Amino acid sequence: MNIHIPELSLVVLIGPSGSGKSTFARRHFKPTEVLSSDTYRGFVSDDENNQEATKDAFETLRYVAAKRLARGLLTVVDATNVQPESRKAFVELAREYHVLPVALVLDVPERTCIERNQQRPDRTASFRFVKNQVSQMHRSLRGLEREGFRHLHVLKPDAIERVVLERQPLWCNLKHERGPFDIIGDIHGCREELEALLAKLGYQVRPRADGTPGFDVRPPEGRKAVFLGDLVDRGPDIPGVLRLVMDMVEAGTALCVPGNHEMKLLRKLRGGKVNVSHGMAQTLEQLEKEPPEFHQRVAKFIDDRVSHYVLDDGRLVVAHAGLKESMQGRGSGRVRAFALYGETTGETDEYGFPVRFNWAAEYRGRAAVVYGHQAVLEAEWVNNTLCVDTGCVYGGQLTALRYPEKELVSVPAQRVYCEPVKPLDTPAPSGLSAQQQADDVLDLEDVRGKRVISTRLAAHVTLREENTTAALEAMSRFAIDPRWLIYLPPTMSPSETSTLPGFLEHPQQAFDYYRKEGVAQVVCEEKHMGSRAVVVIARDADAARRRFGVTSGETGVCYTRTGRRFFTDDALEAAFLARVRAALDASGFWEELKTDWACLDCELMPWSLKAQELLRDPYAAVGAASRAALTDVVSVLGQATARGLPLGELSARFTDKATHVQRYVEAYRRYCWPVSSLDDVRLAPFHLLATEGATHVDKDHVWHMETLARVCRADPSFLVATPYRVVALEDAEAVAGGVRWWEELTARGGEGMVVKPFGFAVRGRKGVVQPAIKSRGPEYLRIIYGPEYTAPANLDRLRQRGLGTKRSLALREFALGVEGLERFTKKESLRRVHECVFGVLALESEPVDPRL
Repeated sequence: MNIHIPELSLVVLIGPSGSGKSTFARRHFKPTEVLSSDTYRGFVSDDENNQEATKDAFETLRYVAAKRLARGLLTVVDATNVQPESRKAFVELAREYHVLPVALVLDVPERTCIERNQQRPDRTASFRFVKNQVSQMHRSLRGLEREGFRHLHVLKPDAIERVVLERQPLWCNLKHERGPFDIIGDIHGCREELEALLAKLGYQVRPRADGTPGFDVRPPEGRKAVFLGDLVDRGPDIPGVLRLVMDMVEAGTALCVPGNHEMKLLRKLRGGKVNVSHGMAQTLEQLEKEPPEFHQRVAKFIDDRVSHYVLDDGRLVVAHAGLKESMQGRGSGRVRAFALYGETTGETDEYGFPVRFNWAAEYRGRAAVVYGHQAVLEAEWVNNTLCVDTGCVYGGQLTALRYPEKELVSVPAQRVYCEPVKPLDTPAPSGLSAQQQADDVLDLEDVRGKRVISTRLAAHVTLREENTTAALEAMSRFAIDPRWLIYLPPTMSPSETSTLPGFLEHPQQAFDYYRKEGVAQVVCEEKHMGSRAVVVIARDADAARRRFGVTSGETGVCYTRTGRRFFTDDALEAAFLARVRAALDASGFWEELKTDWACLDCELMPWSLKAQELLRDPYAAVGAASRAALTDVVSVLGQATARGLPLGELSARFTDKATHVQRYVEAYRRYCWPVSSLDDVRLAPFHLLATEGATHVDKDHVWHMETLARVCRADPSFLVATPYRVVALEDAEAVAGGVRWWEELTARGGEGMVVKPFGFAVRGRKGVVQPAIKSRGPEYLRIIYGPEYTAPANLDRLRQRGLGTKRSLALREFALGVEGLERFTKKESLRRVHECVFGVLALESEPVDPRL
């Protein structure tokens, strides 16, 4: 005996104590799907038979059931449920989460239930208790459907043993259909435009060869059309549109969801009273010329349509008026109503139309939702939703979305068939896109608490709550306008600790790491003596408004690796950006990259421009105090030695201390020079991170170096092209040459170099390899670790440093940075971009040795 239950439902087992509900549940459902009242009594009171704990047990059970249903998981309630009041709460729960309530009644004889209870020493159910439950159950049977159970199965003892439960996918579940699709907006009887659009999409549309009314349609290889409803009303050839769509659906070359106009027509065709308005008069007039069989076919076609479809493994949802995430893949009257009409306030506007909630502005779902219903002048993505009703019947266009390409294809209306009562939605006067208008305010709930961010390069990145709290503090108080904040650079891991005498870091360890990871070539770049800076710049104010939604007149920004504005002087920042833009103009950058904006990763020099307080307080103070003290100490020890006092190594030791302090002072002074104007500032760009439509992570580092070097040549007194070397790791001489170059850089006081794989994002043995490893010179490390860090005892201790956390942070932050840029170039919502930027800042609060 086979019975079907919906794959997503709330199954309520009904039967007296001893009817075998728990045994039945174990046989037919997964242990995690079954919520037993006895088990929850045990959870809350340590005694499954404690009837006094029933209220708490059911509150807990309903809470867990709600969480499961919210996640789209079938849930089974194993309790007696023989009284209407006990079932009512579960029917309401099913309605709240838009799932179907299913009643499975185990109709077992009273005597059998009593005997089973008597055989169980843990049960104390009396004869009268069981008798009452059986009586209550029988009285309930006739009313279960009225209570709201859409699926009801009463199982007698023989059926209980033989039954096979089959889970039936919901009609809206077409996740196995992966496309590609061509999703077409509201047609409203515009058959000629529909045929033109299908032809433009590559469909071959021909009248039937046998001469009967209808169409033969051959789609492009593998593609399928999806119609979003509102096929009828207002337009010139409604029967033609219906025939074409019905023929395609019946041939399996198309899917179709109903629109509100079809549902109104269905009521009329079935004899119901409807208000003949909003274009229905044209439909009825045109259908009068069609035979009754066509009317019946249309009625059946409309009646068979499903409210919405979930496609492509849950990545795509199509519905006439859209659908909130909580309703997707579910079935209820409210789901169908939303899919047909959207969500309204209950009020009407000055044109007599319902006032609608802007559900798309609040949408946070993973699935892309494509819909129609409310005509717009131009189809625009908003929070991964897209309305493709572009008002063809009103003289606009008929539009299709090619999925997964996300390419819009349109044909113009041949004429205005119907004057709109209400003007079509128009772009904002500010010129901002629909997405930018929706991004006007970011939501705290999108960043607070523990977060898990999916990225292309590192699967999932987890942010701890304490770290997001710290990031929220920094972001809300100090960060720049988030519309400019599309990227934060990752931290960079140092190389493995060197064992060479006198060295803590050496490039040989970086070369060895990449060789072990299977990297054939690396790029060595000189590490500049400045501060990390990100420059996001638009070609002009129009480009800034169009691409970043900035209406203040700003055309760019320069910010630090923690998202703070680099320049506190607005005039200096404006001059800085103007000079960068002038170099981009002069070098032909905009034309070469076909863009009107760019995001650059740079070093801004001198270091003292940003780190003035750091230099003045810890560094300069240590240097000045140490030199003052040691000068006197060395002088006194020299005098004592001249007098022949037995000082042993004391004088030499303090002389070394003085030498180390002097080298310490000379080291940090190399990073400082006075800045009185922009002429004293230098910018060294080394990554071209993104331009319009592209994140350049698919380009190797030589491409980045050479592309930016051409820009630097346009203003060499301001822009510094980063020197670099390419090293083949299997070539011993090339490796030795790379080491020699590092020695030359550091010998003349340079900070060192950064070693990167030749490609931007390279996978090794266990995933993406470190995007960059810094190898800093001995004198620069003296600033970081202190004047005497090279003393053998100190160096031995420092060699015990752990790099695991730093390296993990570097990889996770790199993945988040790339993900944020990719989301921005795909024109995803600011919320989605900001999630990644915020994640980098949150990871920066992880406890790690800052000297690394």
